[in-house]
Amino acid sequence: MPISLQRILCPTDFSESSHHALTQATAIAGRYKASLVVLHVHDSFLESIPGLPASSDKATDDELQRIRERVAGFSAPAIAAGVAVEVLVDLGRPAHRILERAAVLPADLIVMGTHGASGFEYLMLGSTAERVLRKASCAVLTVPPRAAGSAVPFKRILCAVDFSVWSLRALEFARSLASESDAGLTVLSVIEWPWEEPPAPVFTELPAEQAAALRDYRRYIEASAMQRLKALTEANAGPAAEPRLSHGKASARILQTAADIDADLIVIGVHGRPALDLRVFGSTANQVVRQAICPVLTLRS
Repeated sequence: MPISLQRILCPTDFSESSHHALTQATAIAGRYKASLVVLHVHDSFLESIPGLPASSDKATDDELQRIRERVAGFSAPAIAAGVAVEVLVDLGRPAHRILERAAVLPADLIVMGTHGASGFEYLMLGSTAERVLRKASCAVLTVPPRAAGSAVPFKRILCAVDFSVWSLRALEFARSLASESDAGLTVLSVIEWPWEEPPAPVFTELPAEQAAALRDYRRYIEASAMQRLKALTEANAGPAAEPRLSHGKASARILQTAADIDADLIVIGVHGRPALDLRVFGSTANQVVRQAICPVLTLRS
């Protein structure tokens, strides 16, 4: 069943990453006939730090008008593409206002840029993007600056599944995007072991009977996972999907598979409720978002 997107929220800080995010948001809005809300949050917090010029907690009318004009200019490519665009300027802390706007609109999808490998990893994951990823109740598409060359619309989509409710919802969304974009879809399941890859063919540190039992168990879960993957990729209507099975740490294998197939989008279902903290946000999704060189779409059940 196709996903319905009626309203997309694209926060901007006018950075290069924000421009990449707008490009992705515009393409998705066009495909789904959705409206696009471009939001800038003016945060005067830094201006109140001792040693810097004093500032009131609200901008002047002239200042707000200048910001609106800048946001409108930033949004020009989306308007030129025929997308219905609404320009908004809010005052306050960015993460709080983005989440509040997403809830009030309501937004079906948030598309936002990140600020590079080291910047995003060490700053943004303790700041705006991290808070939005943790708490947004709608889908969130993060676009790193390294994704500048990503295809718009998408051509190769990777969806990671662990057969949970949230990952199946992610697969439904990935199927819809693949159908809208006429993209190839790869569905990946990763089998994690207590160690990355035990010595083959004999686990030398184990008694022979235990090693044999562990090999049998591995064959069993491999066969079971592949059977479930094939059922997922073959049973549903929509674009053909390639099932893939991999072994190792989930985040590492997702990133490697994305590189192998030259994916321009990774889709992941996220465990937990929006109010829970980063530990429940999921170490796998967290690491993938930090390190991916293409956009990453995260969804909650």
